[in-house]
Amino acid sequence: MKLLTLNCHSWMEEDQLEKIKILAETIKERSYDVIALQEVSQPIDSESINERIKQDNFILVLLDELKKLGITDYQYFWDFSHIGYGMYEEGVALLTKHPIEEKNSFFLTQSEDTNNWKARKIAGIKIRFQNQSIAFYSCHLGWWEDKEEPFTIQADTLCKKAGKDAKYFLMGDFNNDANVSGEGYDYLLSKGLYDTYQLAKKKDGGATVRGKIAGWEENQQALRVDYIFSSFPVEVEESCVIFNGKHKPVISDHFGVEVTI
Repeated sequence: MKLLTLNCHSWMEEDQLEKIKILAETIKERSYDVIALQEVSQPIDSESINERIKQDNFILVLLDELKKLGITDYQYFWDFSHIGYGMYEEGVALLTKHPIEEKNSFFLTQSEDTNNWKARKIAGIKIRFQNQSIAFYSCHLGWWEDKEEPFTIQADTLCKKAGKDAKYFLMGDFNNDANVSGEGYDYLLSKGLYDTYQLAKKKDGGATVRGKIAGWEENQQALRVDYIFSSFPVEVEESCVIFNGKHKPVISDHFGVEVTI
C-alpha cells in the first residue's frame, strides 16, 4: 500500500496549474492507494457544480489533469472547513483508487463557524483493502499554544471520532514539530498512535517545512509537522519526503510525505 499526504497551499502558489500537473504526473507514476490533501480550496465566487463543490475546486482541476494522463480510477471526498484569505472556501480531501465504503466529516474545533479561519474540519473515508476495512482521515490541525482552540481538544476529538474504526490512518498537517518534546507530537503518540516515519525501515530526514510559512512566520528551522499515523502496528518499508526539490519539484509551502506499507 502506498500513501501520500500533502498540504497543497492551493491557489496561493505561483505557477499553480503547472504545479498541479507535477502532482498529477507523480500520482500516475507512483499509483498511490490513498492520498490525503489539505488546504484544498475553491474560489468563493466560482460557479457551483453541486451544493458542495464548485468548478474551480483544486481537487477537480487535479482530477482533470489525471484524466488527461489517462488516469480515471480515483474517487474523491472533499469537505469545506473555513473561509481562507477572504477569497476561498478551504477544505480537506482524500483520493483513492479503491471503492469507498463510507464517507464522513466532522469539526475538531469548538468553533464551527466557517467564517472563523481557526475552524477545523476532518474528512474521512473507509475502504476495503486486502479484505480489511480501513479508514483514512485527512487532517489539518491547529497549534499547540493556541488558547482559543486548544490542540489537546482537537486531538482528543480526532482520536475519539476515528476510534470507532478498529484500523485507521491519520494523514496530514498537524502543525506541531516532532522535535519539540512535551507538545502536540508527543500528545498524539500518547493516544496510542504509531508514527509511520518511526516505523520505517528506510527513511530520510523527515522535514516537511523549511523556513517561514503562514502560521510559522518566525520559523528559521527545518520542521517535521506533516505525518502519517496509524492506529495499529504496520510494517513500513519506506517513508520519504516528496516535493522538496530533491525528490520531485517543490509544489507547495509544505513538502509531502510518502510511505510504502
